[in-house]
Amino acid sequence: MSSVEISSAGRRGTREVLVTWPDYDVDGDGLGASLAQAGLAVRLEPKRGARTTADMRGFLTGVAAAIVSTDPFDADLLADCRDLRVIARVGVGVDSIDIDAATKCGVAVTVTPGANEETVADHTVALMLAALRRICEHDAGVRRGEWNRTGGHTPWTLHGATVGLIGFGRIGRLVARRLRGFDVEILVADPAATSSSEGVAVPLETLLRRATVVSLHAPLLPQTHHLIGSEQFALMRPEAILVNTARGPIVDEAALLAALEQGRIQGAALDVFESEPPRLDDLGARPDVVLSPHNAGLSVESVGEMTRRATASVIDVLSGRRPADLANPEVLGSIGLAELGSDGAGIHG
Repeated sequence: MSSVEISSAGRRGTREVLVTWPDYDVDGDGLGASLAQAGLAVRLEPKRGARTTADMRGFLTGVAAAIVSTDPFDADLLADCRDLRVIARVGVGVDSIDIDAATKCGVAVTVTPGANEETVADHTVALMLAALRRICEHDAGVRRGEWNRTGGHTPWTLHGATVGLIGFGRIGRLVARRLRGFDVEILVADPAATSSSEGVAVPLETLLRRATVVSLHAPLLPQTHHLIGSEQFALMRPEAILVNTARGPIVDEAALLAALEQGRIQGAALDVFESEPPRLDDLGARPDVVLSPHNAGLSVESVGEMTRRATASVIDVLSGRRPADLANPEVLGSIGLAELGSDGAGIHG
């Protein structure tokens, strides 16, 4: 067959693939060219700001697959998308997708684990250094014609600091590996972690009291929502820096702003926010906060790998093959792929 045929709502024929990932190459090998070769049309709706389920409902009519960024998919939206068969998330976070609802609706959800972990670890250390060395403050000052090198403008050092890592999965360990050259003491707060050469496992409260750099690497779950709030900031050292490259809602941003305003901590470096893009009339106006646009996991190399894998997942599902890196393997029986095994069972990495 020269095209992919999809049985959906009693109709058969070539379907569209919604692509919300920005700058997706519709002619690229392994990307849009592969979709075209499979007989699939691309519908581009790049996500470059906040997006609602109402926006998504307008994009998804008649769409069989979606290659997405952090677009929202709730239960009502998924129930309405009767043609949708697969959501291929470019990245690993699925907190914007109701996984249980997707499974119930027979929609496979795939992710791209392992493709950007090294990049996130690089960015995390870059944010630590940017905050401690006050890179953004000094850059802005020099551009204004200032030459503020000492006194209240003097930066701090990472070497010899105590760094606390909250969450110690793959990315946390990669950050720890990068920090070894700075001769830091590494504390780890993670229910699954034990003390090792990589770091000393301690309760969260102990980590917050001792660390001068606190870096978040936990997933966003109900129990980690606002894990860092007023009580936690009250425990932290006044010279502490908070770094978040995990998920925005892990931090109570109102409590963070209050902690900065009251001098309870020294600064913050944030790649993720409670709402994205963030409001710039509070945290964004502070020189003691370093910001980046949720791009810790993005590099030329990681984006290429993630988009190729997401594209392959779409083609696999719509061709009747089991895709790699399913976030909801329970869906296999309901979409008729359980008997078609592949190397992609479960989430890797």
